[in-house]
Amino acid sequence: MRDVTTAGFAHDQFSGARDAFEANFADGEELGASFCATIEGETVIDLWGGYADEARQRRWSRDTIVNVYSITKTMTALTALWLADRGELDFAAPVARYWPEFSANGKDRITVAQLMSHTSGLSGWHPAISGEDFYDWDKATSTLQAQAPLWEPGTASGYHVYTFGFLIGEVVRRITGKTIGTVFREQIASPLNADFWIGLPESEDHRVADLVAFLPSSAADGVEMSEIQKITFSDTRTDVPSTRTRAWRGAEIPAVNGHGNARSIAAIQTVLANRGVAGGKRIMSEAGCRRALDVQVDGPDLVMRGIGVRFGLGFGLPSQILALEPPNPNTLFWSGGGGSFVLVDIDARMTFAYAMNRMQRGLVGDERSFRIIRAIWRAMGARDRAG
Repeated sequence: MRDVTTAGFAHDQFSGARDAFEANFADGEELGASFCATIEGETVIDLWGGYADEARQRRWSRDTIVNVYSITKTMTALTALWLADRGELDFAAPVARYWPEFSANGKDRITVAQLMSHTSGLSGWHPAISGEDFYDWDKATSTLQAQAPLWEPGTASGYHVYTFGFLIGEVVRRITGKTIGTVFREQIASPLNADFWIGLPESEDHRVADLVAFLPSSAADGVEMSEIQKITFSDTRTDVPSTRTRAWRGAEIPAVNGHGNARSIAAIQTVLANRGVAGGKRIMSEAGCRRALDVQVDGPDLVMRGIGVRFGLGFGLPSQILALEPPNPNTLFWSGGGGSFVLVDIDARMTFAYAMNRMQRGLVGDERSFRIIRAIWRAMGARDRAG
């Protein structure tokens, strides 16, 4: 075992979770990471450790943050849920009510709920744009508003890898007159004093851990793709090195470029777990939070290799794609590329969050966080039904 130190705390009841966190480093699976858990709004575990860079020159400290890729989608979704809770956004309404130009090319009946559940048929840009076009909000959104759906909206999900944030973000901008990163910070992150950013100020660059890409996989590279998968994954893409640039960090790419750590992810998603209240503040109503549980689609996903998924409004619900079966049914989850993970158990009022910089190839999370979560469930006497 290399010289790896971990810090933070775990309540005595959850010493097994701390052991599991530390074991990830001892086993060589981890470089730098953080894990946080809350119960009824109280933080019961807050751990961090390892290194913020591959050369192991910078320690992962309490305030280290990292690009958590698609965990950003949960912040975007929560912002939309907040706006709907205020009565300013109707998920059942056509997107064109808020964004009239979106109705072009047969999209006049696509609803906001279909954007939130990856069923709009807009999982990628066609014609393609470049990764650098992610920094051009107008180009990214105007291309989406002009194109036709890739499949009949509402009939199936197809994971909106990058487009999710631009689609929801433009709806939010049309309603509020502000970017989604601004609304998220003003209405959710700042009131909770949560260190999560969609559009990171340059002043915070020194705290960002470097993502370390997973090793290339020749087997994965050789997988034959459908046309929809090719448009979604290959025609427009970005890469891990770009996450170290100021252009990437400073832009608002609200599906994939959020920066935070486990503590900030848990603090924010505790809003849903604790039925609208977090940090002693009521952010949303309980009914508004439970909207996330409304099942929108249940079946094979056209982008993720035909694997069965269940999506609510902006969040995944327990299904075949999650190799971890929660003990309570009213559970939300999401993961970010490489392994970051968040799980919200509304029944138990619990939130688990994990953020790291060494990427692995798991489709939805991986055993590094799952082992910690299982240890917590065992400590609480929950039936461990994890796969």
